[in-house]
Amino acid sequence: NIFVGKNMQDINEKMNKLGSERSAIRELFEKGKELKKTYGEKKVFDFSIGNPVSSPPKEVKEVLIDLITNKNPIELHGYTSAQGDIFVRRSISEYLNEKYSAETNEEYIYMTSGAAAGIAIALKALVNVGDEVIVFSPYFPEYKVFIENAGGVVITVKPDEKKFFPNFYDLKEKITKNTKLLIINSPNNPTGVFYDEEVVKKITEILSEKEKEYDKNIFLLSDEPYRELLYVDKKYPFVTNYYKNSIVTYSFSKSLSLPGERIGYILVNESCNNAKKIFESICGAGRSMGFVCATTLFQHMIPKILGLTSDFSVYKKNRQFLLEKLESIGYEIVNSDGAFYLFIKTPIEEKEFSKRALQHNLLLVPSESFGIKGYVRLAYCVDYETVVNSIKSFKSLYEECVKDGNK
Repeated sequence: NIFVGKNMQDINEKMNKLGSERSAIRELFEKGKELKKTYGEKKVFDFSIGNPVSSPPKEVKEVLIDLITNKNPIELHGYTSAQGDIFVRRSISEYLNEKYSAETNEEYIYMTSGAAAGIAIALKALVNVGDEVIVFSPYFPEYKVFIENAGGVVITVKPDEKKFFPNFYDLKEKITKNTKLLIINSPNNPTGVFYDEEVVKKITEILSEKEKEYDKNIFLLSDEPYRELLYVDKKYPFVTNYYKNSIVTYSFSKSLSLPGERIGYILVNESCNNAKKIFESICGAGRSMGFVCATTLFQHMIPKILGLTSDFSVYKKNRQFLLEKLESIGYEIVNSDGAFYLFIKTPIEEKEFSKRALQHNLLLVPSESFGIKGYVRLAYCVDYETVVNSIKSFKSLYEECVKDGNK
């Protein structure tokens, strides 16, 4: 075909690569569907993706039915303001102020289609070509995609591999005059590690020192979809209380088990330097990317369900069972205090381990996707039966790998 070569010039090659090559998580998720067709649902142990198994609170259904039944259809299904309905944003602000003793303002909240859209918008609003954006390894893989799409350069900070907190010495070394922003994610995906108040204070102290050293603003973007999923009795350190130049992205996907509904928000700290201009840039970035007027139905739901969560007891039960059983087999697991992930050290190279796991009908994401080697991520947001039935496969896999590794 004489037009093939010319047609290839009609596309953005970088976007084509992103579209034609799935992320490792999505690749395994699709592989799991194939395996289930072959072996049956109960014989495949899919720990690949953070898709909540716990049902939404009953109030979600009740509120939605009430809205659909009684709300004016034009108001319920029509456009809101591009940044979201002001009543919804005010409700979120009031909730955050009460819950976290924060001083948020509804005028600095932008409703989004989930946290992913929120992160992409925030980065587009702040990052200029060549700006450096710091992420803590291991990190959610899409951060890299969003940063590079905004024109930024990804700078990775190593973890402390005992607790998997950030390596603070490395953080100090990696902040330069070109640093625009740092992303934190706590509880963390993929490790489940929770950054308590002491850790957050240390991070923000370093950022404040570097702002003075370079005489510039350095922003802190806190990605918080797992904020409520904690298994320790500690307060959640809401970043606007600790650092002036902070921005929060949030999704109701995990707290309410509504990942497919794509509803969340961006919060700009009112105390940010140039807060008004930053929020205007958020609005501009949302406009440029077509991320305006998040789904109206679910915006109207939010004020009536703030503070509610799904039943997390299933995750707590799964977590405890897996920790006990896997450690008794011989696996080394990162101490996980939140979210619904375990980060497991592999007895052999992680991609080979993940490949062998498939032969035992186990779907585990290799850590290379998260910017670090030597581990796999296990998403235990599955039913308890799957967890219990998987142990035999985990044991066979471990014994096989240790045996081959000792040859």
